[in-house]
Amino acid sequence: MTMMWRSFACPLCQRIRLVTHNVGYLAPFASRRHASSKSPENHAGQINMSQFPVENIRNFSIIAHVDHGKSTLADRLLELTGTISQEASNKQVLDKLQVERERGITVKAQTASMFHQYQGKTYLLNLIDTPGHVDFNYEVSRSLAACQGVLLLVDANQGVQAQTVANFYLAFEAELAIIPVINKIDLKQADVESTEEQMRRLFDFKNKDFFKISAKLGINCSEILDAVIQRIPPPNSDHSKPWKALLFDSTYNHFRGAVTNVAVIDGKVQQGDKISSAHSNKSYEVQEVGIMSPDQQSTQELHAGQVGYLIAGMKSIQEARIGDTLHLSASPVEPLPGFKPAKPMVFGGIFPMDQSEYRDLKVAVDRLTLNDSSVTVAKDSSAALGLGFRLGFLGLLHMEVFNQRLEQEYNATAIATTPSVPCKGGEIQANFSTV
Repeated sequence: MTMMWRSFACPLCQRIRLVTHNVGYLAPFASRRHASSKSPENHAGQINMSQFPVENIRNFSIIAHVDHGKSTLADRLLELTGTISQEASNKQVLDKLQVERERGITVKAQTASMFHQYQGKTYLLNLIDTPGHVDFNYEVSRSLAACQGVLLLVDANQGVQAQTVANFYLAFEAELAIIPVINKIDLKQADVESTEEQMRRLFDFKNKDFFKISAKLGINCSEILDAVIQRIPPPNSDHSKPWKALLFDSTYNHFRGAVTNVAVIDGKVQQGDKISSAHSNKSYEVQEVGIMSPDQQSTQELHAGQVGYLIAGMKSIQEARIGDTLHLSASPVEPLPGFKPAKPMVFGGIFPMDQSEYRDLKVAVDRLTLNDSSVTVAKDSSAALGLGFRLGFLGLLHMEVFNQRLEQEYNATAIATTPSVPCKGGEIQANFSTV
């Protein structure tokens, strides 16, 4: 009977049975990772993170003005390292939010770990793709805290623009290595020489510092990976010290609670360890650790200098505080400086469509602000609309994106009031639209 089933089964079914039998639960990972990848996996299919000493680690970000090609360059780097397969559909791979896909902009910094062979050694490269719009500048400043260098990307057609300058000084003040990259050299309107002169004059770069690429066509992109290893220093970390990590970002998972992104400063953490928060003094048991490659890949442990995610059963926004220092419960450490709080520039109220939905809206706002800590929240009330919240944002686009994410990710429909801008003597309504 079994032989008859095999003979009549369609070829597609037989292929599916063959694939799932050979790779099992690793099938999604294997189909996504390119055959040329050299990631060191153990017999269980997990990456052995102990094979990467601090000197073989590079943590860097891509910073630029909006629409200068950051996400496209990130796609090419992921392809070149075999982290994702080379497909025509690879567009904005790290832009995972629906709002990012619809608007074509990056609003949330995303991390991806890559493996690159250089002079006979395998290096771990941790890339953070950052937003380019000024309203999400707080994402950039947080991401830089987990890096030792940046790629400063400039569009050869547009030249140096406002956020190019702002992001350069963020990296400069953080004393990060800066690699200037001129993008879109394939365009007919590209003025590479003028752009290079602008960057030399404004930022004091030398002729030998520049890389001229086309992220869309992949021209000269492979040189970027070698430059990251050559020019960006390894993290200043010590494996022998007690574990200490910076919590620089977090997202909320409906089933597992807060998923925190951490940069390991010293030591090692592994599944089952008891850890504590320097801010709240609460203790947790590590349920899972791993890297983003670009999806979550469990690794059982993270070592000094590495960047990854950690799940420890944190259930509320108060527990997963951005800028917090995590450490082993048995080995307290000196807390890290953390981040400057964001200063809101635009305020607006949101109220539930019906007062019976107030509690659901509160839960949605709490969980979304866990993922966007630059938003300030205060309770508000209106004679006409009832109980609600008064939120502070970094700009009008920031407010629009937040409201859109509330609806898309948490199915929370709310009434938004006219935004206002604080000024001396009161407030003025912001009766203008975003560009």
